[in-house]
Amino acid sequence: MTELSLGRLGYGAAALGNLYSHLGDEAALRTLEAAWQGGVRYFDTAPHYGLGLSERRLGAFLRTRPREDYVISTKVGRMLEPNPGYRPGDRDTEGFDVPARSIRRWDFTERGIRQSLEDSLERLGIPSVDILFLHDPDAYDMDAALRHALPALERLKSEGLVRAIGVGSNSAGALDTLVERADLDLVMLAGRYTLLEQHAAAGLLPRCLERGVGVVAAGVFNSGILARPRVPATAHYNYLPAPPELLSRARQLAAVCEDFGVELPDAAIQFPLRHPAVRNVVIGARGARQIDANIAAMNRPLPPELWEKFEAEGLIAR
Repeated sequence: MTELSLGRLGYGAAALGNLYSHLGDEAALRTLEAAWQGGVRYFDTAPHYGLGLSERRLGAFLRTRPREDYVISTKVGRMLEPNPGYRPGDRDTEGFDVPARSIRRWDFTERGIRQSLEDSLERLGIPSVDILFLHDPDAYDMDAALRHALPALERLKSEGLVRAIGVGSNSAGALDTLVERADLDLVMLAGRYTLLEQHAAAGLLPRCLERGVGVVAAGVFNSGILARPRVPATAHYNYLPAPPELLSRARQLAAVCEDFGVELPDAAIQFPLRHPAVRNVVIGARGARQIDANIAAMNRPLPPELWEKFEAEGLIAR
């Protein structure tokens, strides 16, 4: 397991790539300043986020900070290339409010991965990244991940070009397979080990403990259903309107929190760290106020009896 110090809370920089809606440069800078002032020192980004905009914004900020004072991860697997069909006004079609001047192309070859890292370093404007994740192999080709991409990452690490390697995915099953068959330092698991669902507790997390692989938990609000003290009927789960059974379960969780004078987002942020395999919780934010709220939620003391009540009600695994 990597000895990198990630802290308890990291910042996921998808919002810096204009995820879902526009975020101005000044607001992006204020968000990062708030994270830094709040003690966050681990930052995660990817070429996919805003067709490189997230990397450029994050790099511009981190270049003003001592390199030894922070940990940064980015991802490989999707190459960015000029869009030959771009016309002024064309917008990205994969969730980011940016001009579609580039296109994404899957590339799990060693040459593609090395080029992707070089391109990311150029956009970031810093000499190195600490952690390199293979991005969403289950969405492309698991066999290519095992035969080409992960051996390429291992060589990059052996050459000293990165300090740690891993895989990021929202599939606990895919990560379980890769942890078993590859020599990884970390995995980033999005949305599958949260206060609302703990499917990863049965397979992936014990295997990570056995193999010495650290877990970075992302998506801890499950697309928003756990992000407010009270769960609205319009809440989302997995980027879609939440089904009635999950709304009901989330409201049960909120009711237990209320009994203890706790807000649901506080419990959601802190829950993954109760498992010994989980090293860090990465949360996105698109403003300084959200950052401040997340930091406060992570640091707010919660009564041990809260977790005992969740267990007694069958809402979390024992």
